[in-house]
This record gives sequence, C-alpha cells and structure tokens, in this order.
Amino acid sequence: MRPVRPVRSVRSVRSVRRIRHDGVMKRIGFLSFGHWTPSPHSRTRSASDALLQSIDLAVAAEELGADGAYFRVHHFARQLSSPFPLLAAIGARTSRIEIGTGVIDMRYENPLYMAEDAGSADLIAGGRLQLGISRGSPEQVVDGFRHFGHGPGAGSDHATMAREHTATFLEVIEGEGFAEPSPRPMFPNPPGLLRIEPHSPGLRERIWWGAGSRRTAEWAAEHGMNLMSSTLLTEDTGVPFHQLQAEQIRRFRDAWQAAGHDREPRVSVSRSIFPLVGDLDRAYFGQEARSRDQVGHLEGGAARFGKTYAGEPGQLVEQLAEDEAVAAADTLLLTVPNQLGVDYNAHVIESLLHHVAPGLGWR
Repeated sequence: MRPVRPVRSVRSVRSVRRIRHDGVMKRIGFLSFGHWTPSPHSRTRSASDALLQSIDLAVAAEELGADGAYFRVHHFARQLSSPFPLLAAIGARTSRIEIGTGVIDMRYENPLYMAEDAGSADLIAGGRLQLGISRGSPEQVVDGFRHFGHGPGAGSDHATMAREHTATFLEVIEGEGFAEPSPRPMFPNPPGLLRIEPHSPGLRERIWWGAGSRRTAEWAAEHGMNLMSSTLLTEDTGVPFHQLQAEQIRRFRDAWQAAGHDREPRVSVSRSIFPLVGDLDRAYFGQEARSRDQVGHLEGGAARFGKTYAGEPGQLVEQLAEDEAVAAADTLLLTVPNQLGVDYNAHVIESLLHHVAPGLGWR
C-alpha cells in the first residue's frame, strides 16, 4: 500500500499567532535528525517526507517566532545526509530564521566543493547560514568516509583528517585567491590569484565546531569557531551533565580570550524539552518527567548523556533555571522528534516559546 503523504500543515501553520521576540535574551531554535522509516507508526516514511517536512517545520518555526532551524547530518542512514540543498530550499522559503547544521562530519567532505555549496546556500539565504561541523560521530558503516574517496595519510588518523579538511575549508571561505589562473581561460579572469566562488562575506564567522569534550572546545576557540555542544559529552567527571557542559563553555571562552580574537563567540547547547500542556504531550513524554543523566561508554571511553526535560511549564521553568550550561549559552536548540510530524513538532516549539521561555526571561 502506498504510504499516506503527511499533512504539510499549511493552514494550521499560517493561522498560528506570532510570538513577539523584540529584545530576545536567548536564541531558541530546533535541531532535527530527520529520521524516516517506512512504518505506519511514523509520520515521516520516506526520504522525501523527511526533506519536505524539514522545510515545512522551518517555515512554521519562523512564523512562531523561533530563531533557528538546524539539522543533523548522517551518512548511510535513513536520516538527512546532504545538507546544502535542504538549507538552500529553507533559505528560499524563509526570511529571518537562522539555518544551520548540527553537525557535518568533516571526514566525508571535499572542503573546496563544500565551500562552493556553503557559499551558494548562504547567498540564497541572505547570510543566515550557521554551519556546525565536527570530526564525526560513530558511523553506520566501517570507515564510511573511504567510500567517499577520503582516507587518512600514513601515520595519521580519521580525526586528524577531519581537522585537516576543516582547516582547508576555513581558509578558502575567507575569500582570498589561491589558484593560479589559466593563461588561456574560457572567460576573462579578474586580476591575481582566483578564489572559490561564490564567496559569501561573513560566512567564516558563522562556523561552529561540535565539541564533545572540554579540550576540543578549547581547540575550537583557538581556531576561531563558535561552540556547539550537544546532549552528549565524551567524558565524565562525576558531576551532573549541565555542570560539566558549563565548565566546557567556560574553558571555551577562556581559550577564545587567550587567542585574542576580535569578536564575541557564540555558544549553543542542545536539550530535549517537552512542556506537558495537553493529553497528547503526556501520552508521548509523561514518563520522561523522571529522566536523569546517563553514564555509559562510547568509542572506548566514558560518556555522559544529558537528561530529557518533561513536565508542566512551571516545573520546566524551575528546572531549566538551574541548568548552568543553558544559562551560559546564547543559543538553545530543541531536539525534536521529527517522526511525530510537522504539526506536533510545531506545537512543541510553540509551547516552549509561549509557556516556558517568558518565565525564564528568554522572551
């Protein structure tokens, strides 16, 4: 049987009251993994559904007064993989909201081709891209980056390769020429060495590093990238997740200041937050009200996972007010259960903006 096409929420999205956000104290966006599965229990049953619903949710989030639409990138998985066509499409459909990734695995990237894609998408969006990149997470396949034509050199490893790709990408998006022009070009060239085109001014300052530890946060600061920190840290010191993440943010800012950069960095943290304002919310996430941090092992080392926040709006205000990392960040990304559909995820975003954010001074 042909899967039912998910409702695209046009009438319900357009009828939602906008929330004013003059003088925003904290940017609030969403982060979607873009999962899809051909199951009758999922409202996102195909890659097409995942892409089109991602665009619709970004449009809805902008109309609701949210500040960002971010997307996770995974290869060889039933998730979002090639981000730039999606980011460009959202850029063409929206006018204000920030559009980003959280994060792109740099082991898989040709940095020059990525620079062209990023410049194009950023120009379509009017300079609203916020690109989160990193050295990558555990994969669906063994050494998947090798299938993309990339592999570490002799004596190197995949993490070093990712950082080398990152260094090249950061250099070429600065807009300086580096390629010798042909003496017999097809079209006239400007004088001097040639740069990657199209160039989007200001994009370099909107690159974020997804840091899983305190040391990698310091490395990001040393290289002039903003900090993106998720609900997972690949280390554990025995303190609650939010305190360990707050220490990561402090060390990032100290390293940024020591590096002598001439602008203020940005910091984002991700959280799973579900205001329980109706029966459907309680049915989906009521049991998460008892959520706690989890400690486990990832890639051979200790890791700490942050808890899910679920509760009545007043309870969430009290709990989030105690979250030291959320307080330290300028941007909060809500991880959304995209397979529950555009309408429900727009409801989650609206519930936080309307019922929780004002009590914390974020709106």
